[in-house]
Amino acid sequence: MPHTFETPVIAGNWKMHKGPDAARKFCREFAQVAPAQNRTLIVFPPALSLTVVRADLIEHDVGVGVQNIYWEEDGAFTGEISAPMAREAGAEYVLVGHSERRHVFKETDEETSLKVAAAMAAGLFPVLCVGETIEERKAGRLEEVILRQLGAGVKTLSDKDFQHLLIAYEPVWAIGTGETATPEDATDAHTRLRNRLRERLGDAADDVPILYGGSVKPDNAGELLAADQVDGVLVGGASLDPRDFARIAAA
Repeated sequence: MPHTFETPVIAGNWKMHKGPDAARKFCREFAQVAPAQNRTLIVFPPALSLTVVRADLIEHDVGVGVQNIYWEEDGAFTGEISAPMAREAGAEYVLVGHSERRHVFKETDEETSLKVAAAMAAGLFPVLCVGETIEERKAGRLEEVILRQLGAGVKTLSDKDFQHLLIAYEPVWAIGTGETATPEDATDAHTRLRNRLRERLGDAADDVPILYGGSVKPDNAGELLAADQVDGVLVGGASLDPRDFARIAAA
């Protein structure tokens, strides 16, 4: 595993979109418009489309990840996939603690900790997602929430493990709502996360990429990527269109 990530990191989370046929079509179109690489590109397709995306994009130096794992290596867990299975299928990355996992599927902080540990053990790069709801933000609980989620997610990690970790700040109120945190909002949250990492890691905290996620689009990606402490973006809906995703990647 590399010890540093080339920034900016541009990651696309397809959520429950694009089966193998649609994924193959995306890859063909994206390959024609993909920007030159001096950045890290990652796509998170549905698990059923992972091998298609891996085969079609590997020559274009695009990393591939899964959107979720279970923390056990195997067993009677119908419907789940383990970190070793994901790695064997070609995944390099895994999203952990995405807001939809937390709020739709009621994943707990403890479960995110188990998943981060399982990802590390299998040789996957976890992308630990943290973020507050609009109610929490209005109550002035931004720092409390994101630092709690961060602390829970990394509590089993050694200092060396942080070399293989990415963090994504995704304000829940700005996901799929059309609302977007301003660059200043992103910098504020990312700075709080970075400062907490520095308490543990010192200057090495600067090597942990912190991405912004939440209604990222071609017309705002450049402004967000230029914000202080923003090392990349985690893109949702706009990553489903190969040309839009390429424009964001080139921002």
